[in-house]
Amino acid sequence: MDQLTVLQQHECVRLDAERLEALYLELGETSAEDVVCRALEELAARLGHAERFYRDGRFSEMRKSSRSLIAIADQIGMALLARVAGDVAGCIDAGDHNGLSATFARLLRIGERSLCEIWEAQDTPF
Repeated sequence: MDQLTVLQQHECVRLDAERLEALYLELGETSAEDVVCRALEELAARLGHAERFYRDGRFSEMRKSSRSLIAIADQIGMALLARVAGDVAGCIDAGDHNGLSATFARLLRIGERSLCEIWEAQDTPF
């Protein structure tokens, strides 16, 4: 009898609390919350666009979505998400379809965890 092993991958994400704190100090609580909420909406939308572009084989549009994720994620302290989005763009640039498949799956996992993490962090006052 053949056995099937399912690997569950868990990405450990950390928010840059100093980046978020600086944002809150610079903008004030209300404005910073607005920036973070808009950034979360944009991240979710761009991840969705990138996923659709990947399925459709529209790699130049996928690259644009991935590159835009970098600046947004960086702004709100999601350094790992920004780095992996850059790795996705790098795989597209190199024409590495196998690497792109694995790296994009990682981007989606990290994106999901990062969005959850920052949502939970909003309950923490800075």
